[in-house]
Amino acid sequence: MTTETLLPTATYDLTTTTTRELNAALHATEAPASVEVVNPQGAHALACGLNRPIDVRIDGHVGYYAAGMNQHAHVTIDGNAGVGVAENMMSGSVRVTGDASQSAGATAHGGLLVIEGNAAARCGISMKGVDIVVGGDIGHMSAFMGQAGRLVVLGDAGEALGDSLYEVRIYVRGSVASLGADCVKKEMRPEHIAELQELLDAAGFDADPAEFTRYGSARQLYHFHVDNASAY
Repeated sequence: MTTETLLPTATYDLTTTTTRELNAALHATEAPASVEVVNPQGAHALACGLNRPIDVRIDGHVGYYAAGMNQHAHVTIDGNAGVGVAENMMSGSVRVTGDASQSAGATAHGGLLVIEGNAAARCGISMKGVDIVVGGDIGHMSAFMGQAGRLVVLGDAGEALGDSLYEVRIYVRGSVASLGADCVKKEMRPEHIAELQELLDAAGFDADPAEFTRYGSARQLYHFHVDNASAY
């Protein structure tokens, strides 16, 4: 068994370092334990596929698919994120201090995604176990075909929330423009209050769980039935 050597810190400037060089350094056997990335200039696919307990802070806005396929790493984006941030994340955490574009946390299996600002359309689409906490609003079709995990929204939700939902639990503090097919309002029992408090604490948000409404699947579309054909 080889022992990986973790150097204490490193800084990469993307005005002189390419995305390929940065990602190769983060994946190297002798990778630093802590990394700061400066001047990202909206570059795409930064810090993707990490598979070690490394802390990465990106100082600025990023483009598409930042921190995708993350495992174990803790990535902070001090700015806005483009399409597909934390897509297919498995574990670890990703935090966006600004806003996120479409499909944040898409297909993610685990870990924690925190968006301090707003998230655009299809936030958590086909999520498979990830926890997503959004400090602002989310756009339409969020949690579409969500299979597992929790989605917490401190602001408002757009149209067709939770369309064709499976077992994702959704908590929204603000208003919901409309619910998608088979998504319904559900009772907030004590266990849900406790669960939501844990998620808010983990994300670093100070909010009262009692102010949220829970939504989930009515479980009518798991199997096709001709009586429900118009709902598909």
